[in-house]
Order: sequence, then C-alpha cells, then structure tokens
Amino acid sequence: MAHYSSFENLEVYKEAIVFCDAIWNIITNTSLSKDYKLREQINGSSGSIMDNIAEGFGREGNKVFIMFLGYSRGTCSETKS
Repeated sequence: MAHYSSFENLEVYKEAIVFCDAIWNIITNTSLSKDYKLREQINGSSGSIMDNIAEGFGREGNKVFIMFLGYSRGTCSETKS
C-alpha cells in the first residue's frame, strides 16, 4: 500500500472491474437475465469483489488490507460458483 495513493491504481482493482464487467455482459446477453434471484446474486457478488478491495485499502494497516483481499478472493469464488 505504501506505493499507492488510491485503490483505483491497484492492478487487482483494475482486474476486478474487468471481471465485474464480464459478468454483467454474461448476465445481460444470456437467459440468466430472466432469473432475477440468481442474476442479482451473481451481480452483487461480482461487485463485492471491488468493494472489498476498496474498503480494505481504506482501512489502516497492511494486515487489515490483506484480510479484505482474502474476503475479495472468497467473493470471487462465490461469483464463479
């Protein structure tokens, strides 16, 4: 974190945006768009990946940031599931 002044500059955050956009593209261009509950679950979890990175970055200390990166990784697995 010492080298970054904003979470938006982190490569992992940029990759999370790409992943979230790809998920949204799948949702809107497949029959998944008709399944409201599943669609909202997948869309919410993919967005949560970015949210956890941002929240962890905003907290004080590397240990807490690393913990939030772990949450983000778990949410990524949830989205893939």
